[in-house]
Amino acid sequence: MSEGLSQTRCCVVGGGPAGMMLGLLLARAGAAVTVLEKHGDFLRDFRGDTVHPSTLAILDELGLRAGFDALPQHRVEHLDAIVGGRPQPIVDFRGLHPYGYLALVPQWNFLDLLAREGQRHPSFDLRMRHCATDLLREQGRVAGVRVNGPDDAYDLRADLVVACDGRHSTLREAAGLVARDYGAPMDVLWFRLPRKDSDPQDTFGIVDRGHMMVLLNRDDYWQVAYLVPKGSDAALRAQPVQVLRDGVAELAAFLADRKDAIAGWDAVSTLTVKIDRLPRWHLPGLLLLGDAAHAMSPIGGVGINLAIQDAVAAANRLAGPLRAGAPIDETLLAQVQQRREFPVRVVQRVQMLMQRRLISSVLEQRGEPPRVPALLRWLLGFRAVRHVPARLFGYGLRREYVACGPARDA
Repeated sequence: MSEGLSQTRCCVVGGGPAGMMLGLLLARAGAAVTVLEKHGDFLRDFRGDTVHPSTLAILDELGLRAGFDALPQHRVEHLDAIVGGRPQPIVDFRGLHPYGYLALVPQWNFLDLLAREGQRHPSFDLRMRHCATDLLREQGRVAGVRVNGPDDAYDLRADLVVACDGRHSTLREAAGLVARDYGAPMDVLWFRLPRKDSDPQDTFGIVDRGHMMVLLNRDDYWQVAYLVPKGSDAALRAQPVQVLRDGVAELAAFLADRKDAIAGWDAVSTLTVKIDRLPRWHLPGLLLLGDAAHAMSPIGGVGINLAIQDAVAAANRLAGPLRAGAPIDETLLAQVQQRREFPVRVVQRVQMLMQRRLISSVLEQRGEPPRVPALLRWLLGFRAVRHVPARLFGYGLRREYVACGPARDA
């Protein structure tokens, strides 16, 4: 392996939203960065695809909105629920500035957009089918990663390694960092069902005794999230798939005529839901971001957007020192965690509250159908009240803005 391929200023492990955004921002600022992605492409089903206003604003700052708007997408202006058979508005983005909607975009299209933009910059090195398997250590600090490539294994030395390799992070385990697990009462079954023009136009949730389901409008199909009690997946899969089909038809009668499109259990993926967070996101020479530092519940679809906010905060603090060849002191890495930990903690607390108060009680409920308390129903009749969750999940707390400008020769 030549010297040019075995050393970089910053090695980003994981080509998901956090890794690709960080790689793009660093290269745009003129810092040498290598992004390692273990797969040969980004095309995988059931990755999160909810792009919130906070991310739309960052794309605008980077001049990528036109490219993003050209991607296949469905824009969602409000989120409603059917609770015990009764419609209930919950979240409303309309009227919020500057973006009154969120976008449902296949994540692979979004990542391809970031990759293409990154490759416009000479210091951006994206290596597909290159998997980081371990950390290199030298004089008490992380000095790079061990990599399995498509042709051979090699050591990639780096002044800084950033782990963006997800909730099952290989590098987190290699570093000996252990996240605190806050638990979750449910897992999620993901599958698709055909959509007809006569179907509802909205993205919405359905809540009934013992059952919850979310239908994401993807124009020609429904992306379905069917919630089941934590740990019940194996027992459910031991039954005929007709049990799931009937459960879907019971919650959404308009889908009864196509429930058999769930051909079998092989067509159903399981998302094991968890909420966790590292007490410490860094070691000398190593920083963890996104799900590698804090796994989020799917409630609110915030995972992608918090990961991207992490990446922007990291780039703002690290691009200058990396470009200048300055040492990357651990205090810089600690500043990234200090900046990002508060909004992550708040959102996780809200998710845990919703899990305990709503999801657990619904999944355990028998007898009478659930009802929204009269006071809450009255409050949710006001758009200003429905703006509160829209602002929290859509825009977030302590929003990040791109402060690391492009390199002069970019």
